Amino acid sequence: MDDLNKKSDPANMQKLLVITGPTATGKTALGAELALQLNGEVISADSMQVYRGMDIGTAKPTKSEMRGVPHYMIDVADPSEKFSAAKYAAMAAACVDDIRARGRTPIVVGGTGLYIEGLLRGTPYAVAPGDSGVRKTLEAEYDAVGGEAFRRKLASFDPQRAALLHPEDKKRLVRACEVYELTGVTITEHDAESKARPPRYLAYQVALDFKRRETLYARIDRRALQMFESGLVDEVRALLNAGLSQDSTAMQAIGYKETAAYLNSACTLAEAVDRVQRESRRYAKRQLTWLRRDDTVNWNRWETEPQLGFARRISTEYLDACAVE
Repeated sequence: MDDLNKKSDPANMQKLLVITGPTATGKTALGAELALQLNGEVISADSMQVYRGMDIGTAKPTKSEMRGVPHYMIDVADPSEKFSAAKYAAMAAACVDDIRARGRTPIVVGGTGLYIEGLLRGTPYAVAPGDSGVRKTLEAEYDAVGGEAFRRKLASFDPQRAALLHPEDKKRLVRACEVYELTGVTITEHDAESKARPPRYLAYQVALDFKRRETLYARIDRRALQMFESGLVDEVRALLNAGLSQDSTAMQAIGYKETAAYLNSACTLAEAVDRVQRESRRYAKRQLTWLRRDDTVNWNRWETEPQLGFARRISTEYLDACAVE
């Protein structure tokens, strides 16, 4: 792993340790291990673990996996609620401040790049009005032409953002087009402007991956299968029976949408499992693409299995970097 102190940092800037990377790379276990070594507490950075009642499909850490370490930003929203990156950034920043005030070390752990970036930079997300007439028109267009065609439209003026989004990610595709239509500036350009501002925290980001892509994909496939074996179908059925709309943001999460299709007899169980595996692999690829944009990220690539002994090295380097003024 590269030296954590890659850039000179202002002496008065708060430092924050971040463990990130694609799904199924051992972030949860490493985060808990680091927290034990650094007298720390974990702040989740997962856009779906915020929802209550969505445990299996989001791979929420169990009590045994938490190892007695307090974890925050988990189960903070109802599945029917619209939970934004801006709301996450505000709530997570409050967690960071509280943890520091008690003399402990905040450790951000998760793979939702937009949430992490918003927390670190204090990114202003209100670049265009929400729920505008433009948005409704674009949503209707998306429904009419389909996700792939709509993504091509976005790519015509913002190819960078289009490359990061899945055709079925209607919410973010529409938002990107809405921003451009209302401001004349792409969301990629808005992001670049935000990055030019001083960050809220100086982050020491460690990204996890595997040296061989086949190893990562095999782990993703096993995890997806284990979710179904652990009761994902019953979890989704309970959410739907409780009145959660299939059109809600929460139900668009990988694992939930495909399982709902199975419960509606739109596919077989085997097909649902296959779709979850495929979409999870695609999501991991997008996570890696997002992380590679940032040259300050410190990569650690496992051989075949995560090695928690690696936590001691991170702890030492992080503490040494924090001591440098």
